[in-house]
Amino acid sequence: MKAVVVLEDGSVYEGEGFGAEGVQVGEVVFNTSMTGYQELLTDPSYHRQIVVCTVPHVGNVGINDEDSESARVWVAGFVVRALSPIVSNWRAKRSLDDYLRAQGVIGISGVETRSLVRRLRTRGVMRGAITHGPAAEDSAALVEQARAWQGMENLDLTGEVTCSAPYVWEESVDPQWYVGMAPPSAPRGHIVAYDFGIKHNQLRLFTARGFRVTVVPAHTPAEQVLAMQPDGVFLSNGPGDPAAVTYAIENTRALLGRVPIFGICLGHQILALALGGSTHKMLFGHRGGNQPTVDLNGAVSITVHNHGFAVSAGGLPEDVEVTHVNLNDSCIEGLRCKRLRAFSVQYHPEAAPGPHDALGLFDEFAALISRTPQS
Repeated sequence: MKAVVVLEDGSVYEGEGFGAEGVQVGEVVFNTSMTGYQELLTDPSYHRQIVVCTVPHVGNVGINDEDSESARVWVAGFVVRALSPIVSNWRAKRSLDDYLRAQGVIGISGVETRSLVRRLRTRGVMRGAITHGPAAEDSAALVEQARAWQGMENLDLTGEVTCSAPYVWEESVDPQWYVGMAPPSAPRGHIVAYDFGIKHNQLRLFTARGFRVTVVPAHTPAEQVLAMQPDGVFLSNGPGDPAAVTYAIENTRALLGRVPIFGICLGHQILALALGGSTHKMLFGHRGGNQPTVDLNGAVSITVHNHGFAVSAGGLPEDVEVTHVNLNDSCIEGLRCKRLRAFSVQYHPEAAPGPHDALGLFDEFAALISRTPQS
């Protein structure tokens, strides 16, 4: 059945539908990863986004039961150049088409993705609409639906993706997949993780290092977190505009200096805002597994990103140092405040299927916790 994806500038890209039928609006973005579409689809940071893959051939490894980063698909739509007609991986339990249909998510294949991505990269990500079914015949109406959506700026989405109540996470990772990942023989402390759209592999990497992990909803007050007697607090990734998540900024500010803090992606941006910094909307953002970053020692890591907002240069206190920058555009990728025992990175050291260049950041957080006197 015919399907189309349209942009707010009036551009129309036709293709063939797969997955669910219907109409959905969202921010149209592109991802440059060569592998890991199941992890991408289930990453809550993609909530309200229509994702375009730059890799041309998608779906050949199907969907398995182990690699999802959350309990459901979060993307608003999925756009590919060519959908594989067969599934050939030994771990696969179902096809990508069947998976998206069961999840109620629209897919479209046969799209001229090179043209679409070039437009987004040149003009910036845009509001858009995707449809699979009869509505595809009226592209003008779809463009108007896209223009009517408010967009990502000033939009707080953490309440739509966070957990409803605190819970304890116990699953770990198989150490054979990660160098130096054998769990310690004794527990190393208690981490409370704010769920702004948390990914399962972040939690697995904490438990693999011997930590007891409690996950709490995004709105949890700082005093309630401190009552759990954490040895460290983790600020997770998530969707939307970080400046709109005012409660998270306030809670983080209240925790600073009282407990070690580690933030990733949205958590990085929230930490920066809590420290007095600011954020801005990027032209097309960073999304993919091939972003080079460099640290203060000149070491380069290839890292995984998924963000459309970034920490702005300037405005941070003098004792907050920029620890990492992006080698493509000099975007701030990491912060640290030694006085307050807090640090963060914009990228995803936990990313599956990888790369794993930055896994050592979890060990850095463990070391920071171990150096902190226990109350």
